Amino acid sequence: MTSRGYLGQDVVVRFAPSPNGLLHLGHAYAACVAYDYARDRGGKLLLRIEDIDLGRSKPEFVDAILADLQWLGLDWDGPVIFQSERLASYTKAGEQLKAKGLLYPCFCTRSSMRAVQQDEGVVVGPDGPIYPGTCRNLSPSDRSQRMKAEPHSWRLDVEEAICLSGDLFWHDETHGKQTADPRALGDVVLIPKETPVSYHLAVTLDDARDEITHVVRGEDLFASTHIHRLLQALLNLPIPQYIHHPVLLDQTGVKLSKSRDSASLAVLREAGRPGYLIADHLRKNIFPVGITLSKG
Repeated sequence: MTSRGYLGQDVVVRFAPSPNGLLHLGHAYAACVAYDYARDRGGKLLLRIEDIDLGRSKPEFVDAILADLQWLGLDWDGPVIFQSERLASYTKAGEQLKAKGLLYPCFCTRSSMRAVQQDEGVVVGPDGPIYPGTCRNLSPSDRSQRMKAEPHSWRLDVEEAICLSGDLFWHDETHGKQTADPRALGDVVLIPKETPVSYHLAVTLDDARDEITHVVRGEDLFASTHIHRLLQALLNLPIPQYIHHPVLLDQTGVKLSKSRDSASLAVLREAGRPGYLIADHLRKNIFPVGITLSKG
């Protein structure tokens, strides 16, 4: 199976934050990289609010995102896009994958998953412990009975998907030609119990729907591209170019988190700090004490 690619189209990039907290300097750096990539090539930058986690997404965080970007001197093209307005398209894609026999219900709880992760024999991939397939081999009758009584998510049967898709590749401007290895992430959840759709499925569908030609995002999402490339093949979606840039790290070497209010853009903005100067420093890799750029 092959997917259509973007050839000869104008550059279209997106910045896609989640409104479940305040943006921090790491988000500002990512926004500047995406903005500059698009503008330097005469292209478009779209702003997509990834608010599929309806329980954690808040309107006040959306307002803060818009204010932060304007404060940094970054604009975008077209209206703001909200994933919460696209739930029907995610459901349709999930049903397509189910019809192909590529999804299976998973009844594992958080406590059972924590127990699995503590098992010394668990396989760890680039994105953390790999699901051992506990629910993959349940009989049809067991699945049917348990689905009536137990909450469940839906996982991608990676082995079945690979059999259908064959070998897959993508091009990364930082790392060159890549061979997709979805097994490295295992049977990821595509339809969670608590939310309508997972990041993996939503972002893949939206990048195609928004005609994103170049996915500019942090190096921390590089491993996810293995699954995204597989989903593109399964759903016959276009293949964008990828640019995975370094991310900002705190003094412990960990990626900046929204829980660090001291690094939030809103705090700096409300303190009267000039946003254009912050953006200029980020572009020049001038960071506050205790914050560094990952080496990739």
